[in-house]
Amino acid sequence: MRNSRGNGMSILLIGLGILVLLGVFGPLLGWLFSLLIPVLIVALGYYGIRRGNTLMGWVVLGIGLVWLMSKLSWVLAPILGIILIVYGVSRMKNGRHRY
Repeated sequence: MRNSRGNGMSILLIGLGILVLLGVFGPLLGWLFSLLIPVLIVALGYYGIRRGNTLMGWVVLGIGLVWLMSKLSWVLAPILGIILIVYGVSRMKNGRHRY
């Protein structure tokens, strides 16, 4: 009887490879599909942390988060700007500014 314990990770890696190839060779799939790969990398890192492989899990999770933040920088930068403006205005209204 064969041991099928490691098949789940193999199937996941094959699927991830197919997604990478489709992302490179399928420009008609759009920007939404390009977000799928970093999200899957983050999920794979989280899965590695949960399974006990903490060092590799954190490395993969960090790479996925940086990749995802770079893909979403067009939305994160304006949000950060708005947060900074609101925080500055609220500090001025409360009179808590110190020099």
